[in-house]
Amino acid sequence: MDEATLPADGIVGPVEVGSVAHGGHCVARLDGRVIFVRHALPGEVVRVRLTDTSHASFWRGDAVEVLQASPGRTTPRCPVAGPGMCGGCDWQHATPQTQRELKASVIREQLAHLAGIDVDVEVEELPGGTFGWRTRMGYVTRDGRATMRRHRSKELVEVPADGCPLAIEAQPNPHALAAPLGPDEHLLRVATSAEGRTSVLVDGVLSSGEPELVEHAAGRDWRVDADGFWQGHPAAADTLVEAVLDGLAPEAGERAFDLYCGVGLFAGALVDAGVQVWGVEIDKRAVELAQANVPQGRFTAGKVDRVVRRMPRATDLVVLDPPRTGAGKDVIDAVASRNPRAIAYVACDPAALGRDLGRLRKQGYELESLRSFDLFPNTHHIECVAICVPAVVI
Repeated sequence: MDEATLPADGIVGPVEVGSVAHGGHCVARLDGRVIFVRHALPGEVVRVRLTDTSHASFWRGDAVEVLQASPGRTTPRCPVAGPGMCGGCDWQHATPQTQRELKASVIREQLAHLAGIDVDVEVEELPGGTFGWRTRMGYVTRDGRATMRRHRSKELVEVPADGCPLAIEAQPNPHALAAPLGPDEHLLRVATSAEGRTSVLVDGVLSSGEPELVEHAAGRDWRVDADGFWQGHPAAADTLVEAVLDGLAPEAGERAFDLYCGVGLFAGALVDAGVQVWGVEIDKRAVELAQANVPQGRFTAGKVDRVVRRMPRATDLVVLDPPRTGAGKDVIDAVASRNPRAIAYVACDPAALGRDLGRLRKQGYELESLRSFDLFPNTHHIECVAICVPAVVI
């Protein structure tokens, strides 16, 4: 079947759904052509409404009719979590256990394919369940109502009347915040701290609340801008710090680099373990907050790949917490050249993790341990902490 012979309604099938792929969809095939299908699960038989046929090698689509359902399927709690609706949730149609199994499969495949590493993966559940966890939310307002975007689209879908079910319960209903804004479209951001204080920004300008929030993690208080980065799940910061410290086993008097340090979360935990830390972050405001949060550390604002060239030629430990694109060749090579005894790589994208671990292998480092956490339930996003050490030469 080609684009010219597609049905007028764009619905094809039945097709049998294959394995999960990175990005919140599964792989199906129709007459030899790959279709990336959302809202399906491996092993199901579905009919698919095609949403993108512009690529020669693959199409995209939504499962709009399930003919044979997976045992892992469940009914989404949110009325706009489904085909053609809000793009924020990828896996509400899967049970929590199934979601974690799918994410583990993605991590295994990405590490095997991109790094040549075969590893068992268990995605660990965080406390609090799969709804009511997100402390930071973004909406687009339209006609005084809160909306979110459809998947891979600028089209808007109105949030349910009682708000997004992922949002932490302490947050106000977004429609109440949107109502005074009138008919024009605005970007509405809502951030709630661990102690329940909420700040609201409209088009990047503080509308209510405080410009800074105070978060609690790793035995410290952290000042964070209301529009700055902090992990969205209330248990995430403590969970990641514990995994990093357990993996690195820092000793008093050691030296460490904290690269992509944000407001200093890992630097603070290392300092409290007696380690001398130098943190680097491109966001100047985040560096100001990191210095205030961790006065015992040293922090530099700048691009990591440039600043790291000026840093000492040796260090004991390195923490890497790069953005979704990963650290990249220049940073990985610079880190490996310092010969640290251990590297903790905190990854929010398994593909980037696979690429960077593959580069570390070429530079003489091997994966010692991997932990994965379901910090973003009902979405395809996943967080990993990989510990790498110098490879043993036999």
